Amino acid sequence: MRIAVPNKGRLHDPTLDLLESAGLHVVDGADRKLYADTVDPDVTLLFARAADIPEYVSDGAADVGITGHDQISEAEPDNVTELLDLGFGQCRLVLAAPEDGDIEAVEDLAGKTVATEFPTITRRYFEDRGVDPELVEVTGATELTPHVDMADAIVDITSTGTTLKVNRLAIIDEVLDSSVRLFARDDVADDEKVTQVTTALESVLAADGKRYLMMNVPENNLEEVRDVIPGMGGPTVMDIAGEDEELVAVHAVVDDSDVFETITEVKRAGASDILVTEIERLVE
Repeated sequence: MRIAVPNKGRLHDPTLDLLESAGLHVVDGADRKLYADTVDPDVTLLFARAADIPEYVSDGAADVGITGHDQISEAEPDNVTELLDLGFGQCRLVLAAPEDGDIEAVEDLAGKTVATEFPTITRRYFEDRGVDPELVEVTGATELTPHVDMADAIVDITSTGTTLKVNRLAIIDEVLDSSVRLFARDDVADDEKVTQVTTALESVLAADGKRYLMMNVPENNLEEVRDVIPGMGGPTVMDIAGEDEELVAVHAVVDDSDVFETITEVKRAGASDILVTEIERLVE
């Protein structure tokens, strides 16, 4: 199986980090420009431009892809299935116009000009609203086009809105929410190896922000401790081998944000020898 991943840019490192955390370690990848093997002999990485990855998967050059939802929506492949939201690379595709201009609503753009790097998404957006502006496709510096009389408004990607503010552009509407997705060609989406990779990545995402708590608890205090642990489906309780005291071991998965309060509460309820560890992967 071949997985197409971004070859550079802001999505490259987080994508490789996630694959590494999922156990798909890259083998000798630094010496290769296009391909890299992984520790799984059945899985190879193909490095490509983020915008080209949907086409690579659709055409069969790769079986699975990792890239932004915005790139998938722009390419509009009709034979791919999104499998998983990987939760990073969040951004928005927005409609914006000069702050001091007369464009204040989508309807104001009828007969006007809109510049964008995403003509497919933009055309679909305006068609859905019954507005028909002229689209100008650009390949960069979209935010400058209203100031050089190339366009009356733009549709562009923003993460924080800072670039828009610097260029005195105001957001009129949100066109698309985007984050990085795992997707596959329809004919392989249910293959065993694709399912294995999806499960591995999902387990890393599920473990994010979780902590594993282990503690010893007097058996008589077990119900009190159980009541204050905000775990996943309740804690696991086990006997302690060789213990003379009536102690049991209690294990639980809790949100990182709950750890401080949970430790205070379980200590008050009689727990001792409390250990908190990180979780690398969590298969639910």
